[in-house]
Amino acid sequence: MHLVTTIDPKPRYPGERPAGDAFLQVEAPSEQLGQLQFLYRIIRLATTAGTWDELLETVVDGTRDALQADVSSLYLLDRDGLQLTLAATNGLDRFQIGRARVPFGEGVTGHVAAERAPMIIPDVPAEPRFLWVRGIDQRRFIASMLSVPLIWHETVVGVLNVQTEQPRDFTPADVDQLRAIADLLAGIVERVRLQREAEDRVDQLRALDQGRVELIALVTHELRTPLAVVRAYADLLAEEPPLPRRGSRDPVRRAARADWHEAAVAQIERIDRLVDSIIASVRPEGRQDPPAENLPVDPAVVVAEVVDELSPLLRHHRLEVHADVHRHVIADGARLRQVMEHLVENAVKYAPPGTTISIETALREGVVQLSVEDGGPGVPEEWRERIFEPYARRETRTARGSGIGLYAARRLCQSMGARLWCEPGREGGARFVVALAAAVAL
Repeated sequence: MHLVTTIDPKPRYPGERPAGDAFLQVEAPSEQLGQLQFLYRIIRLATTAGTWDELLETVVDGTRDALQADVSSLYLLDRDGLQLTLAATNGLDRFQIGRARVPFGEGVTGHVAAERAPMIIPDVPAEPRFLWVRGIDQRRFIASMLSVPLIWHETVVGVLNVQTEQPRDFTPADVDQLRAIADLLAGIVERVRLQREAEDRVDQLRALDQGRVELIALVTHELRTPLAVVRAYADLLAEEPPLPRRGSRDPVRRAARADWHEAAVAQIERIDRLVDSIIASVRPEGRQDPPAENLPVDPAVVVAEVVDELSPLLRHHRLEVHADVHRHVIADGARLRQVMEHLVENAVKYAPPGTTISIETALREGVVQLSVEDGGPGVPEEWRERIFEPYARRETRTARGSGIGLYAARRLCQSMGARLWCEPGREGGARFVVALAAAVAL
């Protein structure tokens, strides 16, 4: 015989000796060996279970057999801590798994979770706290019950119950055995549960991202047709009737219409380039952008073209252009123009009317820096990288973004070997800098 002396300052279950009293627990070596073998078997089965459902079924079946009971059920505490949901059972209607709930602190199960202590119910029908959960097999009459909490790192994970059809006096040894199972399983169940929740969140994010990509791709693709139609109508409106053997009676008006047509076509082409940028920004991983055609480019010419093209947007702001250096850069001209369009549009969007937007060119240690600075609210330090992520939006009182423009601008810069970053402006606004390699004459 093996004698174990236990001193527990706090009663753990009904019927245990008062605090400070020592009692003798007599266990036969064969019983200890059987318990160890069972715990080993539970560990092996639980850690080799292929799925979450298989793991939980292993828990309840092994618990029922170990305690020689008729029913075993596992309830897990919801993340909000308000209810315990039936996660596995071999005695209740399996349809109720994931549906049957017990409020935290109510019923035997909820009380055990709230008190963090085991509970023995020798006569279930006479127990006023017992909740008859809907879905229980009425042909099975539950007589007695033993319930223990699952606790992991001081946090209640759930409750493990065993029940019998015939009246039974659960002993302190039964309680200890079920507590050992619960302590063992709490960590296993919680870790697998966390992993499963993390995988579910990843799947949801992937599905959401895929849906967003498909939607944006569809919308931008469908823009192609109306853009082509608008271009065709613009060309028709610009057509002038022939004037045989005479000149126009209103050459100024004809010249103005020609300018308007040219400006309208330029805006249509800009929208078409923007569609290309959006499509490129949602291109699936693994598909590379077309290689950049890097050649010597005059940044002053690019800036002048962008300013002229976007002059209608800039009419409510003061524009300053400073070219501190006259040197060509190595870049893809079309992509650099798109980058500048995105940056100027971003400045117009966030800078209040009447403020100044500055475009500067400077040479820093052999690198040409092309910057766009606005007089807006600026970008907090914690956002200066996040704003370049796809769909990252920082809304302010003056504007709200779509989360595409800056991401597309950085991606275009990377495709031609340039860098793009955000830093504080001199007057408190935001300053976006494009760093390009300077062209060297040989």
